[in-house]
Amino acid sequence: MKASLFRSAEAALRRASSPSASSHLLRRSYSAESKPDRKVAVLGAGGGIGQPLSLLMKLNPLVSSLSLYDIAGTPGVAADVSHINTRSQVAGYVGEDQLGEALEGADLVIIPAGVPRKPGMTRDDLFNINAGIVKSLCTAISKYCPNALVNMISNPVNSTVPIAAEVFKKAGTYNEKKLFGVTTLDVVRAKTFYAGKANVPVDEVNVPVVGGHAGITILPLFSQATPKSNNLSDEIIVALTKRTQDGGTEVVEAKAGKGSATLSMARYAGAVFADACLKGLNGVPDVVECSFVQSTVVPDLPFFASKVKLGKNGVEEVLGLGPLSDYEKQGLENLKPELKASIEKGIKFAAQS
Repeated sequence: MKASLFRSAEAALRRASSPSASSHLLRRSYSAESKPDRKVAVLGAGGGIGQPLSLLMKLNPLVSSLSLYDIAGTPGVAADVSHINTRSQVAGYVGEDQLGEALEGADLVIIPAGVPRKPGMTRDDLFNINAGIVKSLCTAISKYCPNALVNMISNPVNSTVPIAAEVFKKAGTYNEKKLFGVTTLDVVRAKTFYAGKANVPVDEVNVPVVGGHAGITILPLFSQATPKSNNLSDEIIVALTKRTQDGGTEVVEAKAGKGSATLSMARYAGAVFADACLKGLNGVPDVVECSFVQSTVVPDLPFFASKVKLGKNGVEEVLGLGPLSDYEKQGLENLKPELKASIEKGIKFAAQS
């Protein structure tokens, strides 16, 4: 039974990051035959997202070394997941004095560190606490693993990614191709909600989600969803869009103040996007995911989420928006002021602190 569950988890992780059956077979063959050594560091590994994310990264066959860091509790998490009989060697690090060792030599750093959302909180309410945490961690990254890919999960992503960029610029290590805001959970929600209304198999659905990672800045492009569905009214599209935008709040309220979207975030936003980055690093072709990155897709928005092609150096190509419906065009206009303000808030914080 346990072996079956383990195989199912690995298989699901591979399937979730594959846009088509043919590329899935190609990637599965690649990962089975060629596995370069890759060190992954999870910063915030003791938290609600960090623990399940650490488990899922331990299951990933592309990871050879798994470094788990937090301010407390990490040795226990590391000991727990280290018993799983997969390829990667696991080490736990706790406290600021061990942060450098945790990061040294990392190919990929995933940052879920910080406080979670609580009822009534917006992602912006998290800013004052999480901004300082992100700045401190990114300062260490610039020193100990400046060439690593960085996957930012800590909210508010619309501000924490610009903070990270400014920290790296100040250190002289910034490479816009290697910094990612993880917005994959928005894509996952859009796929799930669309499949339910369109009555199509959810594992065949693809829905691009662009913009940012909070409220109205999240813009699912249901007009580009596949498989196509002709039975969705304008009212349903509006409802699907709003539910995707409010997905995080839906989970926070359902958990009645006892947590946020830790499990879906770890499983998809963390593990699947990290898997895609590792495949890109290893030269697997045609790896495309949505992510919040430095971009020129929308004028006056220096960071924007859209489809990104991943490669050996991180971002290989930032893809355009494609054709938008009138509703999506209006949504794009509506999100611009809020997203721009969030980006500027992050840049200002990094400059003043």
